[in-house]
Amino acid sequence: MPAPTRKTIIAEQHIEKAIQDMPFYVVEYVRAKKRASLSPRTLSGYLHDFKRFFDWLRQEGFTVADSNAAIPFSVLESLKKKDIEMFIEMLMEEKIQKRENVYVTRSRESTTRFIQSLKSLFNYLTQESEDDEGECYFYRNVMSKIKSPKSTESAATRSKRISANMLNGNEREEFLEFVRTDYVKSLTSRQAARFEHNRLRDIAILSLLLGSGARVDETAGLLVTDLDMVHGDIRALRKGNKLDTISITESAMTDIKNYLAERETLYKPEPKNHFLFLTKYRGTANPITVETIEKIVKKYTMAFTNGRQMSPHKMRHSFAKGFLDSGGSLIALRDQLGHNSIETTALYTNLSQEEQRAILRRMNSTKSENIE
Repeated sequence: MPAPTRKTIIAEQHIEKAIQDMPFYVVEYVRAKKRASLSPRTLSGYLHDFKRFFDWLRQEGFTVADSNAAIPFSVLESLKKKDIEMFIEMLMEEKIQKRENVYVTRSRESTTRFIQSLKSLFNYLTQESEDDEGECYFYRNVMSKIKSPKSTESAATRSKRISANMLNGNEREEFLEFVRTDYVKSLTSRQAARFEHNRLRDIAILSLLLGSGARVDETAGLLVTDLDMVHGDIRALRKGNKLDTISITESAMTDIKNYLAERETLYKPEPKNHFLFLTKYRGTANPITVETIEKIVKKYTMAFTNGRQMSPHKMRHSFAKGFLDSGGSLIALRDQLGHNSIETTALYTNLSQEEQRAILRRMNSTKSENIE
């Protein structure tokens, strides 16, 4: 079974530390969501939001409790819609220090996550919690009256923004070929030696991302035993700790096999270290981290595009577009990407607009012929 990534382990550690300063009903919420397999990273983010919310309740005098852990659920029950709206306005206007003497405001996405986290908590308290009499702690859910900010970006605009920073059509294979043969030509002898040491690993990672649409944390958590060489599949731990099978392209599997053939020689891992992708630090082989994969993608894409860096998530976008362009269905793409709903997958349809443009060109051509 795929192992949890370093970020997941850190999130789990944060959860156990954060609940020590939370009210008992939040602790119950956390335990319930863990049983429901909510992602540790999502749950950790929610707890960060809860702390800011409870801090704000005490700062604004909604409770006389001297700690967040002491805030009774009756305070949440009595909150009015205007109170929550005031909290949201504070979030949108609050200055956050990015670095010394540099402050920014929260993004719409960050504010939306606060709303989603509070909706999740209030839904639990008003629908799933249970006191000694078998009743929910309370039933008045003020968060049901709060709507998340709507994006002002149209689907078409979003697709253009994403498409401008991803690999399209033949670029995917051209990029991999660049890493295989041309990247080294721009390096010093010392840089080239380091590149050669990790070349097979890096190509395997890039090829897997572009040939499967796997998430970066799914890739980092892979074990050697998660590979199915016969069927060309990998087992991955999806969001919500769901074990799933992901099909990968034949070329990606070939690149992984090439790396595996040299893995022991290059990294000399301990027999108990079954992580597929490794790094070497102070002579010891360690599992690759999400951050290292992000740096790998950034380094090679910047070299390939002359400065236009990409992320593993853009690789995922690139795969999705290629999948649809090659005739794949939305349902098949949903399963391949591990989405819970077809609505999420449908966002990728606007990334694949060549057919629409071709139809418009044919329409225009037909119109011109009719006029003649």
